[in-house]
Amino acid sequence: MNASQAHYILAYLKEQQSSMEELLMQLVALESPSKDAASQDAIIEVLADHLKQLGFFAFRYSGKNTGGFLYARPVDRDRNKKKQFLLGHCDTVWGLNTLEKMPIAKQNGKMTGPGVFDMKAGLVQMLFALKALKKLQFDLPLTPVLLINSDEEIGSGESQHMIERLARISDRAYVLEPPLGPKGKLKTSRKGIGRFTITVVGKAAHAGLDPESGINAIVELSRLVQQLYAMNDPVQGITINVGMIQGGVSPNVVAPESSAVIDVRVASVADGEQVTKRILDLKPSSPEVEVRIEGGIGRPPMERTARNMALWKAAQEQARLLGLQLDDASAGGGSDGNTTSLYTATLDGLGTTGDGAHALHEHIITDQLIERTALLSVLLMADEVLCERKKGYEK
Repeated sequence: MNASQAHYILAYLKEQQSSMEELLMQLVALESPSKDAASQDAIIEVLADHLKQLGFFAFRYSGKNTGGFLYARPVDRDRNKKKQFLLGHCDTVWGLNTLEKMPIAKQNGKMTGPGVFDMKAGLVQMLFALKALKKLQFDLPLTPVLLINSDEEIGSGESQHMIERLARISDRAYVLEPPLGPKGKLKTSRKGIGRFTITVVGKAAHAGLDPESGINAIVELSRLVQQLYAMNDPVQGITINVGMIQGGVSPNVVAPESSAVIDVRVASVADGEQVTKRILDLKPSSPEVEVRIEGGIGRPPMERTARNMALWKAAQEQARLLGLQLDDASAGGGSDGNTTSLYTATLDGLGTTGDGAHALHEHIITDQLIERTALLSVLLMADEVLCERKKGYEK
């Protein structure tokens, strides 16, 4: 692809701006909280219909406790072609009826609404990038395979196996999560995320009549919390937060039990293994106290591997065809890109520039919807030579 072709795509997308915005508002209006499986029906149906109109086979896999996920691939395809994986999610952190306090609106160059930034704009980009390339009769060098899940915001427990499967058979993965900051930086690394629960069992006693015969589980837990916080290493990218804590039965009873839930973030797989071992090795101060520790690293880090950075450099080259200068950054939060990065070259944060993920001021910059869709389009047209750069690199 050359610069003239790239600008041809951009011009076409500008003509489609009103249709893109209309579809985005439709998707945002279809509220789809992660924990309400039934709420996913309508939005997945809309997405599937659009993909079928583009000549895709689209199939919804039902979830046991979630809305499941939508898988799609072209009906007519060359089975010998390499594959490129487009990944996004349709669930949001917002509950039903959030629109009452957070209505969809367009003003001052922004569009607001629950899930507009994280990440329903990215879903519109997927559809219209494919539409543009089809309409303009560009032959994709790699076959696109798509997965849109409805459980990303709660850990992708039911969709992870399919994400892994598609990542294994693909030569690259483009993740349509929101970019970072006002410059729309792409995400070339993400921290891994761990969740641990520590339960301490002590011994109850009357706090006034016989406190010495009890063992206060809250006091014991507080000692362990101090040890946890001593493991923090911001320079190394290790952060440990005790985000929830509970315990005791009454103010006049020596607490027989207490527990805490810990969030762990790490920048590398090696750090995740080390921190996990240190947490699981925590010991009680007395043999009369029982300490139970459960959990682990659920989302491994997305590291700046050689193949990921090769894809990033390729993206910079493709962006120049549109006159764009891309920046990259590391994100403290995780996504399904953490998973795909284990198996194939991955570029994350390809969604639309904006702000306010999980916040009341969530919005996108409307004009960026066009620019970022054009960027995705030229990335989909990157030839197989760019994929070869990842061969032989570590996972």
